Amino acid sequence: MTNIIEKLVAKSCISNGFLNLSIMHTSCSLMIQENADYTVLEDIKDFLSRIAPENFKYNHNSEGPDDMPSHIKSMLTQTNLTLSIKDSKLLLGTWQGIFVLEHRNSDKQRSLIFHLIGN
Repeated sequence: MTNIIEKLVAKSCISNGFLNLSIMHTSCSLMIQENADYTVLEDIKDFLSRIAPENFKYNHNSEGPDDMPSHIKSMLTQTNLTLSIKDSKLLLGTWQGIFVLEHRNSDKQRSLIFHLIGN
C-alpha cells in the first residue's frame, strides 16, 4: 500500500502539506507499522484475534462468525490516517509502511478516500 500512496503523492501538486486517508468500511482498518518484517503483521492479527475471538457469543453475527469480531478489531485500530508531506514525499520512518488490515476471513474489495491538503 505504501508504494501506491507514495506514487499518488509524487504525482500530485502538493509540495508540503498533509495526506488524509480514510477507509470506507467497518470491518477493516488502516495502520502504520513496520514494513521490513511481515511477522509483525501476523503477530498483530493474532493479538487482535485473542481480544475479539470468533467463538464468543455475539448478538451481531448475521454475516458469519467473523462479523462482530471484525467490527471490534476495526474499533480498536484506525480507519483514518493523517500523514505529513514534505518536498512532495510522505514523511515516514525508515521502517514504517502503510497497511490495510483486513479483519474478515475472506478478502474483500475495499475503498479508500485520499485528501491532499497543502501547497
